Amino acid sequence: MILGIDIGGTYLRYEIRKDGVVQKKDSVKSSIVILKDYIENVLKNEKKIKDISISFAGQVKDGVILASPNIEIENFDIKTYFEDKYSVSLFIENDLNCAVLAEANFFNSSDIAALYLGSGLGLGVFSASRLIKGFQSMATELGHIPYKSSPFRCGCGKSNCLELFASGLALERYKEYYKIDKAYTLKELQTYELYDMFIEALLHAVGTTITLFNPEILVLGGGIMQNNPYLHEIILSKIEAYAMPITLKNIKIINTQLNNASLEGAFLLKEYYA
Repeated sequence: MILGIDIGGTYLRYEIRKDGVVQKKDSVKSSIVILKDYIENVLKNEKKIKDISISFAGQVKDGVILASPNIEIENFDIKTYFEDKYSVSLFIENDLNCAVLAEANFFNSSDIAALYLGSGLGLGVFSASRLIKGFQSMATELGHIPYKSSPFRCGCGKSNCLELFASGLALERYKEYYKIDKAYTLKELQTYELYDMFIEALLHAVGTTITLFNPEILVLGGGIMQNNPYLHEIILSKIEAYAMPITLKNIKIINTQLNNASLEGAFLLKEYYA
């Protein structure tokens, strides 16, 4: 049996599968769990688990968690810990890398990028059938590309990150900064300058992704994209001004069709790293 986990800053979701069939699943708030303790508790109750695959909202390299901005971690070398203590194999990867693996499998593409816009701004890139990861597994950190000066400081320490303008957290912080009703949705902000600032940053993010990585398919996902489907049409109508023209030739810009691509991608990690 395989234990698949998707852990982000808000929720931990897991499924136990046997031969591809879900045996058990659950969801808990990430703030109330420590990842190591949670996994050990599952292993004590589910003795037949042989593989653990984790989609992690942070930076990971060779089974070691390098950075965890929103998740409490007790043991950073999580792969070594569990493989030494239990008779299991453990695979762990950044959540957007997992998402793009799932998107590549779904669309049967060897050159695909997944740009997810939710609380943050994330990107995973699958090129020539390989994940683009970089020397320290920090490649494709789209949200931290220098963009414009902001009155806020990013979790990475800078105050000019793209994510400070195009993300759910950015919208929350700017609504408070400009004393706008926190209950306003993105669509209800259309009469405010904040809305135009957000759209401009989003288009910059999409154009940068297309120009740098030249994907066959760009998949758009995340809570903000899914809750505001009209953003897809805005991107299609305006992207020519934000990307290198030749990279737009024959590209497909598509909304995700998957409910939880990061979790689905976690279940593909063993095969990918085989």
